[in-house]
Amino acid sequence: MENKKIVAIIPVRMGSTRLPGKVMKKILGKEVILHDIDRIKQIKNLDKIVVATTTKKDEDIIVETIKNHNSSIGIFRGSEEDVLDRYYKAAKEVKADVVVRITSDCPLIDPKVSDKVIETFLNNNCDYCSNCLKRTYPQGLDTEVFSFDAIEKAWIEAREQYQREHVTPYIHEHPEKFKLLNVSNDKDLSHLRWTLDTIEDFNFINEIYKRMYNEKKIFYKEDILKILDDEPELIEINKHIKQKLR
Repeated sequence: MENKKIVAIIPVRMGSTRLPGKVMKKILGKEVILHDIDRIKQIKNLDKIVVATTTKKDEDIIVETIKNHNSSIGIFRGSEEDVLDRYYKAAKEVKADVVVRITSDCPLIDPKVSDKVIETFLNNNCDYCSNCLKRTYPQGLDTEVFSFDAIEKAWIEAREQYQREHVTPYIHEHPEKFKLLNVSNDKDLSHLRWTLDTIEDFNFINEIYKRMYNEKKIFYKEDILKILDDEPELIEINKHIKQKLR
Protein backbone atom coordinates (compact mmCIF):
# COMPACT_ATOMS: atom_id res chain seq x y z
CA MET A 1 0.00 0.00 0.00
CA GLU A 2 2.99 2.31 -0.31
CA ASN A 3 2.54 5.57 -2.19
CA LYS A 4 -1.20 5.33 -1.94
CA LYS A 5 -3.07 8.61 -1.67
CA ILE A 6 -5.03 8.59 1.59
CA VAL A 7 -7.89 11.09 1.74
CA ALA A 8 -10.27 11.84 4.62
CA ILE A 9 -13.71 12.75 3.30
CA ILE A 10 -16.12 14.39 5.75
CA PRO A 11 -19.79 14.30 4.72
CA VAL A 12 -21.51 17.45 5.98
CA ARG A 13 -24.74 19.36 5.50
CA MET A 14 -26.92 21.85 7.36
CA GLY A 15 -29.92 19.53 7.51
CA SER A 16 -30.34 17.41 10.65
CA THR A 17 -33.66 16.11 11.92
CA ARG A 18 -32.71 16.30 15.58
CA LEU A 19 -30.36 19.30 15.66
CA PRO A 20 -30.60 21.42 12.49
CA GLY A 21 -27.44 23.33 11.60
CA LYS A 22 -25.42 21.44 14.21
CA VAL A 23 -22.14 21.67 12.26
CA MET A 24 -22.31 25.45 12.43
CA LYS A 25 -23.09 25.65 16.14
CA LYS A 26 -20.22 27.21 18.05
CA ILE A 27 -18.17 25.63 20.81
CA LEU A 28 -16.01 28.23 22.56
CA GLY A 29 -16.57 30.64 19.67
CA LYS A 30 -15.60 28.22 16.87
CA GLU A 31 -17.93 26.26 14.60
CA VAL A 32 -18.22 22.50 15.18
CA ILE A 33 -17.08 21.71 11.62
CA LEU A 34 -13.87 23.69 12.20
CA HIS A 35 -13.18 21.79 15.42
CA ASP A 36 -13.73 18.58 13.41
CA ILE A 37 -11.27 19.66 10.74
CA ASP A 38 -8.60 20.81 13.18
CA ARG A 39 -8.70 17.46 14.98
CA ILE A 40 -8.73 15.44 11.76
CA LYS A 41 -5.70 17.44 10.55
CA GLN A 42 -3.72 15.83 13.38
CA ILE A 43 -4.10 12.35 11.83
CA LYS A 44 -0.63 11.43 10.61
CA ASN A 45 -1.57 9.10 7.75
CA LEU A 46 -3.48 11.62 5.63
CA ASP A 47 -2.57 13.30 2.35
CA LYS A 48 -5.73 15.38 1.98
CA ILE A 49 -8.97 16.37 3.73
CA VAL A 50 -12.11 16.94 1.68
CA VAL A 51 -15.51 18.14 2.88
CA ALA A 52 -18.32 16.62 0.81
CA THR A 53 -21.49 18.68 1.02
CA THR A 54 -24.57 19.16 -1.14
CA THR A 55 -25.38 21.56 -3.95
CA LYS A 56 -28.12 23.25 -1.89
CA LYS A 57 -27.73 26.96 -1.23
CA ASP A 58 -28.14 26.21 2.50
CA GLU A 59 -24.64 24.72 2.46
CA ASP A 60 -22.95 27.88 1.12
CA ILE A 61 -22.32 29.03 4.69
CA ILE A 62 -20.43 25.80 5.43
CA VAL A 63 -18.29 26.19 2.31
CA GLU A 64 -17.45 29.83 3.04
CA THR A 65 -16.65 29.11 6.69
CA ILE A 66 -14.24 26.33 5.76
CA LYS A 67 -12.57 28.31 2.97
CA ASN A 68 -11.99 31.24 5.32
CA HIS A 69 -10.56 28.93 7.99
CA ASN A 70 -8.26 26.76 5.89
CA SER A 71 -7.92 27.08 2.12
CA SER A 72 -6.13 23.71 1.85
CA ILE A 73 -9.33 21.79 2.68
CA GLY A 74 -10.95 20.39 -0.45
CA ILE A 75 -14.64 21.06 -1.10
CA PHE A 76 -16.88 18.78 -3.15
CA ARG A 77 -20.60 19.41 -3.73
CA GLY A 78 -22.97 16.70 -4.88
CA SER A 79 -26.25 14.90 -4.29
CA GLU A 80 -28.11 15.56 -1.03
CA GLU A 81 -30.01 12.25 -0.94
CA ASP A 82 -27.54 9.90 -2.65
CA VAL A 83 -24.68 10.32 -0.21
CA LEU A 84 -22.88 7.28 -1.63
CA ASP A 85 -22.80 9.00 -5.02
CA ARG A 86 -21.56 12.25 -3.48
CA TYR A 87 -18.90 10.38 -1.55
CA TYR A 88 -17.71 8.26 -4.47
CA LYS A 89 -17.47 11.25 -6.81
CA ALA A 90 -15.54 13.26 -4.20
CA ALA A 91 -13.05 10.39 -3.84
CA LYS A 92 -12.76 10.05 -7.60
CA GLU A 93 -12.22 13.78 -8.15
CA VAL A 94 -9.21 13.88 -5.79
CA LYS A 95 -7.88 10.52 -7.06
CA ALA A 96 -7.99 8.87 -3.64
CA ASP A 97 -6.60 5.35 -3.37
CA VAL A 98 -7.67 4.98 0.25
CA VAL A 99 -10.65 6.78 1.77
CA VAL A 100 -11.06 7.64 5.45
CA ARG A 101 -14.64 8.36 6.49
CA ILE A 102 -15.16 10.50 9.57
CA THR A 103 -18.52 12.20 9.96
CA SER A 104 -19.07 15.83 10.88
CA ASP A 105 -20.84 14.93 14.13
CA CYS A 106 -17.56 13.87 15.81
CA PRO A 107 -15.95 16.97 17.36
CA LEU A 108 -14.22 14.68 19.90
CA ILE A 109 -12.63 12.48 17.22
CA ASP A 110 -9.27 11.14 18.43
CA PRO A 111 -6.56 11.31 15.74
CA LYS A 112 -4.55 8.56 17.47
CA VAL A 113 -7.52 6.20 17.28
CA SER A 114 -8.07 7.12 13.62
CA ASP A 115 -4.39 6.49 12.87
CA LYS A 116 -4.65 3.06 14.47
CA VAL A 117 -7.54 2.15 12.16
CA ILE A 118 -5.70 3.47 9.09
CA GLU A 119 -2.54 1.57 10.00
CA THR A 120 -4.52 -1.64 10.52
CA PHE A 121 -6.05 -1.18 7.08
CA LEU A 122 -2.68 -0.56 5.43
CA ASN A 123 -1.00 -3.52 7.12
CA ASN A 124 -3.64 -6.16 6.47
CA ASN A 125 -4.50 -6.11 2.78
CA CYS A 126 -8.22 -5.64 3.41
CA ASP A 127 -10.97 -3.76 1.59
CA TYR A 128 -12.51 -2.13 4.66
CA CYS A 129 -11.43 -1.52 8.25
CA SER A 130 -13.22 0.35 11.03
CA ASN A 131 -13.61 0.57 14.79
CA CYS A 132 -17.39 0.38 14.60
CA LEU A 133 -18.26 -2.95 12.94
CA LYS A 134 -18.29 -4.22 16.50
CA ARG A 135 -18.42 -1.20 18.75
CA THR A 136 -15.96 -1.01 21.67
CA TYR A 137 -15.00 2.67 21.35
CA PRO A 138 -17.24 5.53 22.49
CA GLN A 139 -19.85 6.60 19.94
CA GLY A 140 -18.20 9.61 18.27
CA LEU A 141 -14.74 8.18 17.61
CA ASP A 142 -15.91 6.24 14.54
CA THR A 143 -13.33 5.89 11.78
CA GLU A 144 -13.92 3.88 8.62
CA VAL A 145 -11.17 3.19 6.08
CA PHE A 146 -11.71 1.56 2.70
CA SER A 147 -10.15 1.26 -0.71
CA PHE A 148 -11.35 3.33 -3.64
CA ASP A 149 -12.11 0.03 -5.41
CA ALA A 150 -14.45 -0.97 -2.56
CA ILE A 151 -16.42 2.29 -2.66
CA GLU A 152 -16.60 2.10 -6.44
CA LYS A 153 -18.00 -1.43 -6.26
CA ALA A 154 -20.58 -0.29 -3.69
CA TRP A 155 -21.47 2.72 -5.86
CA ILE A 156 -22.09 0.45 -8.86
CA GLU A 157 -23.96 -2.33 -7.06
CA ALA A 158 -25.89 -0.74 -4.15
CA ARG A 159 -29.59 -0.48 -5.02
CA GLU A 160 -31.48 0.03 -1.75
CA GLN A 161 -32.26 3.59 -0.66
CA TYR A 162 -30.60 3.17 2.76
CA GLN A 163 -27.47 1.87 1.04
CA ARG A 164 -27.28 5.07 -0.99
CA GLU A 165 -28.09 7.37 1.95
CA HIS A 166 -25.29 6.03 4.15
CA VAL A 167 -22.02 5.32 2.22
CA THR A 168 -20.91 1.96 3.75
CA PRO A 169 -23.91 -0.37 4.50
CA TYR A 170 -23.48 -2.25 1.22
CA ILE A 171 -19.87 -3.03 2.13
CA HIS A 172 -20.82 -4.18 5.66
CA GLU A 173 -23.55 -6.43 4.29
CA HIS A 174 -21.35 -8.27 1.78
CA PRO A 175 -18.41 -9.90 3.56
CA GLU A 176 -18.32 -12.40 0.70
CA LYS A 177 -17.31 -9.53 -1.62
CA PHE A 178 -15.13 -7.46 0.71
CA LYS A 179 -12.49 -8.37 3.26
CA LEU A 180 -13.63 -6.60 6.45
CA LEU A 181 -11.60 -5.92 9.60
CA ASN A 182 -12.58 -4.42 12.95
CA VAL A 183 -10.29 -2.59 15.38
CA SER A 184 -11.29 -3.09 19.03
CA ASN A 185 -10.43 -1.05 22.07
CA ASP A 186 -8.78 -2.92 24.94
CA LYS A 187 -11.79 -2.04 27.12
CA ASP A 188 -15.42 -1.89 26.03
CA LEU A 189 -16.42 1.79 26.12
CA SER A 190 -19.36 1.47 23.75
CA HIS A 191 -21.76 2.78 26.42
CA LEU A 192 -20.18 6.24 26.22
CA ARG A 193 -21.82 8.77 23.90
CA TRP A 194 -19.46 11.40 22.48
CA THR A 195 -21.24 12.12 19.19
CA LEU A 196 -23.28 15.20 18.26
CA ASP A 197 -26.89 14.60 17.29
CA THR A 198 -29.03 16.39 19.89
CA ILE A 199 -28.87 19.47 22.12
CA GLU A 200 -27.96 17.17 25.05
CA ASP A 201 -24.99 15.87 23.04
CA PHE A 202 -23.96 19.43 22.30
CA ASN A 203 -24.14 20.34 25.98
CA PHE A 204 -21.98 17.33 26.91
CA ILE A 205 -19.33 18.08 24.24
CA ASN A 206 -19.34 21.75 25.22
CA GLU A 207 -18.56 20.79 28.83
CA ILE A 208 -15.63 18.64 27.69
CA TYR A 209 -14.27 21.47 25.54
CA LYS A 210 -14.61 23.96 28.38
CA ARG A 211 -12.37 21.75 30.49
CA MET A 212 -9.91 20.56 27.85
CA TYR A 213 -9.68 22.83 24.81
CA ASN A 214 -6.34 24.42 24.07
CA GLU A 215 -5.83 25.91 20.61
CA LYS A 216 -2.20 24.81 20.58
CA LYS A 217 -2.54 21.35 22.09
CA ILE A 218 -4.99 18.60 21.19
CA PHE A 219 -6.68 16.41 23.79
CA TYR A 220 -7.31 12.68 23.39
CA LYS A 221 -9.62 9.87 24.45
CA GLU A 222 -7.60 9.25 27.63
CA ASP A 223 -7.93 12.90 28.64
CA ILE A 224 -11.71 12.77 28.27
CA LEU A 225 -11.88 9.51 30.24
CA LYS A 226 -9.92 11.16 33.05
CA ILE A 227 -12.46 14.00 33.18
CA LEU A 228 -15.32 11.50 33.29
CA ASP A 229 -13.62 9.60 36.09
CA ASP A 230 -13.33 12.84 38.06
CA GLU A 231 -16.79 14.10 37.12
CA PRO A 232 -19.00 11.09 36.33
CA GLU A 233 -22.11 13.27 36.47
CA LEU A 234 -21.15 14.65 33.03
CA ILE A 235 -22.03 11.28 31.49
CA GLU A 236 -25.63 11.80 32.62
CA ILE A 237 -26.08 14.85 30.35
CA ASN A 238 -26.72 12.74 27.23
CA LYS A 239 -26.67 9.17 28.52
CA HIS A 240 -30.39 8.71 27.78
CA ILE A 241 -30.12 9.62 24.07
CA LYS A 242 -30.64 6.72 21.69
CA GLN A 243 -28.49 6.68 18.59
CA LYS A 244 -30.29 6.94 15.26
CA LEU A 245 -29.51 4.00 13.01
CA ARG A 246 -27.52 4.93 9.95
